[in-house]
Amino acid sequence: MRRKLLRLIKIMPESKEYCVILTTCGNKKEAEKLACLLIESQLAACVQITGVTSFYEWDGAVNKDNEQLLLIKARSAHYDKIEEFISQNHSYDVPEIIQIPISDGSEAYLKWVADVSK
Repeated sequence: MRRKLLRLIKIMPESKEYCVILTTCGNKKEAEKLACLLIESQLAACVQITGVTSFYEWDGAVNKDNEQLLLIKARSAHYDKIEEFISQNHSYDVPEIIQIPISDGSEAYLKWVADVSK
């Protein structure tokens, strides 16, 4: 039993190696372009896009905008490359780029993230 457990531990990467990165775009076309490029480049395993209403202060005024929120699932080691990629390919002057570490998750799902994001 102990050998089997040790073998499983070696196969299963630690979940702290993974994160969700958040960014928003002003329209669906830009969001889908970023999502496709992140997947094609194997920087991310999965990108989900959903509509949100954002309230924020910019240039001294309160703003309300409809945006597209991207939930990017990736290896934590890819964060710097993803941040650089978003910064270079985003239409906003200061895009939201936030990393949230994954403290735990489905072993099968995290193994898939590891397999598809090289």
